[in-house]
Amino acid sequence: MSKSFEHILYDVKDGIAQITLNRPDRLNAFTQTMQDELIEAFDRIDADDDVRCVIVTGAGRGFCAGADLSGGAETFNFSKAVSDAPDGSQPDGADPRIRDGGGKVSLRIFECLKPVIAAVNGPAVGVGATMQLPMDIRIASEAARFGFVFTRRGVVPEACSSWFLPRIVGISAAAEWCFTGRVFDAAEALSRGLVSRVVSPDDLLPTARALAREIADNTAPVSVALSRQMLWRMLGADHPMEAHKIDSRGIFARGQQADAREGVSSFLEKRQPVYPDKVSGDMPTFFPWWPERPFS
Repeated sequence: MSKSFEHILYDVKDGIAQITLNRPDRLNAFTQTMQDELIEAFDRIDADDDVRCVIVTGAGRGFCAGADLSGGAETFNFSKAVSDAPDGSQPDGADPRIRDGGGKVSLRIFECLKPVIAAVNGPAVGVGATMQLPMDIRIASEAARFGFVFTRRGVVPEACSSWFLPRIVGISAAAEWCFTGRVFDAAEALSRGLVSRVVSPDDLLPTARALAREIADNTAPVSVALSRQMLWRMLGADHPMEAHKIDSRGIFARGQQADAREGVSSFLEKRQPVYPDKVSGDMPTFFPWWPERPFS
């Protein structure tokens, strides 16, 4: 199945959705259109029970060169979108008129119910680096380059990266990369934990697809959806008891569902499992267990 978009390609085949950032003549620079299309693609992914895993990559020689700077010096000036308040107050971060577009994409990926693999084929800077952070696994080509370049553009890290990046690589690496704004290679990204492996350019997509295939062929989709949210959301818990409580609720709920019976039976019978429960209709009643946010 294929779906036509303007700035991305979207394709689903054999249970794997592939999103390709598709402005190769601009190194896939990020636009409002790309933002909206990425959010729509992830909406479609969550609604489609045939999709078991997602791969995100870039067309051509780059992953994403960051924000499209064709607007010139005023690229990051959004003041025209906000009318002056009568009392002279400034809008806060919850004001929908000033919300960061990369952050909208990151939050949508964070909420996704399917595992997301970044296949980083080339330069990934600015939002091209930060949009990867809520993806679960990042695999880099030897040609990949990364840069959290915001301080070199007179702005600050965005796309929720001040939350994600220190949790992934630690505060020291996050601070070094964000303060200097320098671009670094795939080997450094691997050594400091930003990516899980580095492969040759020719092996990038086959490696990502093999990993996606392992998930799609062997795991229960509802269990994966719950596990994804448990892992991410427990990063913010203040005590392991919070994890114990949600683990216990999950085991109690899933143990009563058909997938648990199939998982044990297929193991004992030494056959490939066929999990019947669907993300679209069989999530446990306690899901979601976290408080709603003021916006999503």
